[in-house]
Amino acid sequence: MDIFKQIQLKLKFFLGSLFYLSYAPKALIYTKRRDKLERQFIARTTDDGVSLPGKLIRAEATATGANFYFELAELEVYFLAEDLVRVDWKQGIAPIPYGIARQEWPEVEVKLTETETNCAVFTERLKVIVEVDGKLKFSDRSGQIIREELPPQYKIEGWVHQAQLRPEERIYGLGERASSLNLRAAKDERQQSKTYRMWNYDAAGMYAPGSDPMYLCIPVYLGMHSLGSYLIFYENSFDANFTFGETATADFTGGALRYYFTVGSPKQLLERYTELTGHAPLPPRWALGYHQSKWGYRTEAAVREEAKAFQAHNLPLSAIHLDIDCQVGYRAFTIDPERFPNLASFTQELAEIGVQFIAILNPGIKYSRHSNLFLEGQILDGFCKLPNGKLLVAPVWPGWCVFPDFTNPKVRSWWSRQYAYLLDVGVAGFWHDMNEPAAFITDGDRSLPKVTQHYMEGRGGDHREAHNIYGLLQAEAGYESLRQYRPEKRPFIVSRAGWAGLQRYAWTWTGDVECTWPALRQTISTVIGLGLSGIPYSGPDIGGFQGNPSAELYLRWFQMATFFTFYRTHSSNNVEHRTPWTYGEPYLSIIRSFLELRYSLLPYFYTLSWEATQKGYPPVRPLFWAASDDMRLWDVEDAFMLGDALLICPIVQEKERSRQVMLPPGNWYSFWDDTVFAGGKQVTLSAPLENIPVLVKAGSILPMEENQQLTLHIYPSGEGESLTQLYSDAGDGYGSSRLDTLHLVRFADNLELTREEQGDYPFPYTSVKLHLHGLKIQQAWVDDVEVTSQGQELDYIECDRFFKIRLQID
Repeated sequence: MDIFKQIQLKLKFFLGSLFYLSYAPKALIYTKRRDKLERQFIARTTDDGVSLPGKLIRAEATATGANFYFELAELEVYFLAEDLVRVDWKQGIAPIPYGIARQEWPEVEVKLTETETNCAVFTERLKVIVEVDGKLKFSDRSGQIIREELPPQYKIEGWVHQAQLRPEERIYGLGERASSLNLRAAKDERQQSKTYRMWNYDAAGMYAPGSDPMYLCIPVYLGMHSLGSYLIFYENSFDANFTFGETATADFTGGALRYYFTVGSPKQLLERYTELTGHAPLPPRWALGYHQSKWGYRTEAAVREEAKAFQAHNLPLSAIHLDIDCQVGYRAFTIDPERFPNLASFTQELAEIGVQFIAILNPGIKYSRHSNLFLEGQILDGFCKLPNGKLLVAPVWPGWCVFPDFTNPKVRSWWSRQYAYLLDVGVAGFWHDMNEPAAFITDGDRSLPKVTQHYMEGRGGDHREAHNIYGLLQAEAGYESLRQYRPEKRPFIVSRAGWAGLQRYAWTWTGDVECTWPALRQTISTVIGLGLSGIPYSGPDIGGFQGNPSAELYLRWFQMATFFTFYRTHSSNNVEHRTPWTYGEPYLSIIRSFLELRYSLLPYFYTLSWEATQKGYPPVRPLFWAASDDMRLWDVEDAFMLGDALLICPIVQEKERSRQVMLPPGNWYSFWDDTVFAGGKQVTLSAPLENIPVLVKAGSILPMEENQQLTLHIYPSGEGESLTQLYSDAGDGYGSSRLDTLHLVRFADNLELTREEQGDYPFPYTSVKLHLHGLKIQQAWVDDVEVTSQGQELDYIECDRFFKIRLQID
């Protein structure tokens, strides 16, 4: 880096520091007010005592399970499905079901048995054993005990819930975590089991691996051990601490102890969990393309210049995101008309070259009678208040702000109406930032005082309960707005914070991660963990948010992100602007090739998105998804699956030109040169600067597209058969669709591929190319018509839409 660039960067950082310091006086005032309020209104207790349920007195069967009456507690066991049960210990504030999507379930046959030492309530697939002292055991259909819980402990406020963990047991999930993939493996500074806090938290500009808590906390985790796997979701939005040592401990500061439990394979667990909390809707197809962003697009001209630069460098681009610089005084629902004077025609201009315009939105509303939004919210009585009835006011980007109470349905409806005029001028989507909710402070919690009052659908409550669901309910309001005001388009919202069920409304990103190699590696576990928590669409700021990555670091980050669902470069306002061409050659050409690869893989990505809407499977998956009984895969956190066909091995160390990975069972083809690797063992893979190891599972058909031609890449296995699905529609809206099911059968000397189609949407490709990997085609018949001559060896054939293809192979 030359001396002038170094000076420029240091000046940027200095000016950025002054920018932040300008908020310091307000932050100091607010911090003192917050602390005073919490001292005044939160009763402090020195009573650390807890009560246990006592002895079981009686059990009563119900149509869906059973009620159990203890000396000091009441327990309801309620089966929603044969393999999904809700456990409800009755003391405490009952949750409002914000995270629950499915309320009605078909009745299942449930039985209750009693002995002198316990009771058991069970279906054909799951048994809950209730001991006389309140211990619970869960066993699967084979009778194996999958989880053993200790009697729960009820505090003055909240619960402590513990379960025994097996020595080999792994734990995954809890939403967004900057931790190891297996949460149990992480240690704190004293080498004790790490504690994970359940409190959505603004990282305030930069975080490193190991930071906790994070922006998006979800009290759900998946446990795996030698006897099976399970998932548990606590329907409790209060602040909590989770630790995983010899026991799994969930310590809630308030609320009831209501949780859902299911057993099965990881696929079955995510299918049940997302059936309960909701499947992600199908996104617009363009959203799976590349997004460019930065904190610093201040003018229409700057955005136009960026879009034209992508064209000049022959780089595909699907969206440009604008940060708070585009707003008037950083105010919500504004775009400065002086700096964006022709917004409607400008968004149309971008749309004509395939680029969508995405605007930012923060929930804090400027506390000023000169703001119509503030006046409307006051008339509606829609802002959060303090116990004394005064408005809660805290500093955020616009200055002193008030905060909509999204736990009030009238406020959500009012908030939804605010999106309309921006949609009318062509804004294609929104990203919700600062919605933990965040406030500027000098120390302590970066949010609203815990005594802040909330409507909570009419029953009332405070911020201790409402904090974690704040971003979820803002996303709901935004999603409903886009559905109402633009019904012909699918909504696109990216939300920094949320809770269980966020997938119904929004994507997310991994926030203000630092620009380091450890942060690149950390991103893999974070994205996989979000997927295992029900959030299928996420990704990082490519290269990291804070700092200036080297050319190699940015390239390796870009290569990895090519295989995540949310594919965006973004960075802070006090660092060097970062684009695919920032580092010149050879990096630009390599990045171009990965961008082109991403767009050619859109049929595969889009089908994985459809699968997420149907079954809740995250497109980005841990390696153990392919073989959950193989313990060697349980701790792999530097590689991931994209669907069932692709295994991605990012490069996570500087100057690394090869790497090792433990392969799942089966054979695996190199995507780059068709080298075949035997699975079930560790292999070393080449990783030159121009690519990262990408493997394709034998037996897969990988759909790709180019110039409206569909290429079906066939990677044959030994004798056997496999099914592949290909979903297609118009790419947006709610019209017709189609599903092509490809059935591949391998015989000793030939392959047979048949295609079945469902749906009314026309076949979207002009022609089909079959590319056979690892073998040569000697003869081919398409719908019983021979298309190659005897003795002519090929690795591909081209044809129109077919129903049956037979390939004679060498």
